[in-house]
Amino acid sequence: MNQVLDTKTLLVIPCLNEALTIEPLLRKLNDQRTGMDMLIVVADGGSTDGTQEIVQGLTAEIPDLLLIANAKRIQSAAINLAVDRFGKGRDYLIRIDAHGDYPDDYCRVLIEEALAMQADSIVVGMETVGFGLFQKATAVAQNSRLGNGGSRHRAGGGGEWVDHGHHALMRIEAFRAVGGYDESFSHNEDAELDFRLRAAAFRIWMTGKTHMTYYPRASAAALFRQYLAYGRGRAKNLIKHRSVPKLRQAIPLAVAPVVIGALLALLYWWAAIPMAIWAAACLGYGFWLAIGQKNPYGPLASLSAMIMHFAWSAGFWLELIGIRPRRTA
Repeated sequence: MNQVLDTKTLLVIPCLNEALTIEPLLRKLNDQRTGMDMLIVVADGGSTDGTQEIVQGLTAEIPDLLLIANAKRIQSAAINLAVDRFGKGRDYLIRIDAHGDYPDDYCRVLIEEALAMQADSIVVGMETVGFGLFQKATAVAQNSRLGNGGSRHRAGGGGEWVDHGHHALMRIEAFRAVGGYDESFSHNEDAELDFRLRAAAFRIWMTGKTHMTYYPRASAAALFRQYLAYGRGRAKNLIKHRSVPKLRQAIPLAVAPVVIGALLALLYWWAAIPMAIWAAACLGYGFWLAIGQKNPYGPLASLSAMIMHFAWSAGFWLELIGIRPRRTA
């Protein structure tokens, strides 16, 4: 029998068109609330696939489940809105990704870790899992150094104080003290908030006792758009805080210039050498995965990684030089 935890938690799920996953996710989260005072809020950004109707139908069955409209659509705004409306009198905020899966004791472990470590924020490792061919290859890339650059929350770290990680739990008092998420960030809002948390002397603990499972984009176009936005977010973060990128972030920055520079090969053959070296390194890593680790998705994973590298680099430079995406109505 689970021990009663004397805490009050606000669990927020930002979502947009998650009809396939939202019901099993909510049932799983409800099943692990035993002994916990937990309000579940789904902040929907305007779903058109029946997500809202599914959640609304479950409110009669699942206690303390609310559906709210997130007019700004992005995740940062969804969580800020939920905390503003329902955070008063609650101790912790748990952020759940509707496009993922979680262990049966996920929420309990987060709260127990926060209490045991006296941490202001708990972050978790993330394992990527795919189903279709491209998604499986992308998962291999994102779980490897080729795709994650050795990032702790991607590389299975845990049990240490960190600067940043995948957001899982946060003390609402700390969240409010630094002003919540910056809603001008559509991506990378978690790293930006972590920068302000550290600057305010709040502590971030990466637990090794639980993790989340993430499902990557299922097409090359969707993966490109995602990482283009990630690159923009990273550049925006660095500009806002006048910080310097880490080495693992600085190396991929060269990819877009190298690819564009290869166009000069029409005039000077040697201009293609940097791009050829990058492509050979990626493909070589993919074949090493296939041969050394007997992973049949290795070669295709290298192509996914190349999409990620180029899109992230392109997004970073576009944001840095001030070329903004066109807004849609």
